[in-house]
Amino acid sequence: MSRTIKQPIQTDFIRLDSLLKLSGMAQTGGEAKILIREGFVSVNGEVCLMRGKKIVPGDTVALPEEDTVLTVE
Repeated sequence: MSRTIKQPIQTDFIRLDSLLKLSGMAQTGGEAKILIREGFVSVNGEVCLMRGKKIVPGDTVALPEEDTVLTVE
């Protein structure tokens, strides 16, 4: 069963690497960078290799290997 996380943000957008760290999907910024670079992160159903990608409310970020989905609010 997948784990779903709802993550509110207080700004118009957040960078993907910062979101992974904020939500706890990555323990450190370095870990977030590696997860993204190695292709383990998808945004709205597509693999994303850009750690600075702007994530806005309504986007979903997933770590399929860990069966975790994050919804940004």
